[in-house]
Order: sequence, then structure tokens, then C-alpha cells
Amino acid sequence: RRSPKGRFSTQSTKTRPTKRFVEKMDSLTGFMNNTKTSLAGYYKPMFRAGSATPLWHMMIATSIMMYTASYVGVKGAKVQAHRLEQKTALAEYYEKHGHSGHH
Repeated sequence: RRSPKGRFSTQSTKTRPTKRFVEKMDSLTGFMNNTKTSLAGYYKPMFRAGSATPLWHMMIATSIMMYTASYVGVKGAKVQAHRLEQKTALAEYYEKHGHSGHH
């Protein structure tokens, strides 16, 4: 009877994760090259024609990246802390004054 494929592998356990990492990086590199080629094919004619569209796209992409980095790095924790403070204060208020559906 034959053993299941890969059950008794001759590779050490240290080389398998490294091999997987290298395979993932090759896949990522291929994806990046494909994306670069696609974007170059899309934007090159626009640059040559003097279109403002690539400029607008770069400005929008930069704004999205900066907002995301700012939110993740600084604002996210502050916003969550502020929301928790408001939720706690509102719960205390309702406990003290009661909660009605109307003003």
C-alpha cells in the first residue's frame, strides 16, 4: 500500500515554509508585473495626448492612501475611544433618567 502524497516527505520542515514564501513572492511579482503592464497600456496614450485624467487619478489615489494611513495610524484609535466614551455616557444617562422613545 502506498502512503498518501506528501505524508512522508523528504524535505525538512524548515524548507517548506521558505518554499511557500518564495512561491507566494513569485506569484506576487507576476501579479505586480501584470498590473504594471496593464496600467502602462492604459495610461501611456493619455500621457502622450496630454490628458489631465492621469493627474486626477494620481491625486485621487494619493488622497485615498494618505487618508487610510492617517486613519489606521492615528485617528482610528481616537475615534473608537471617543465612541466608547459616548456610549458609556449615554448608558449612564439612560440609567439615571430613563429611556423613552420620544423627546
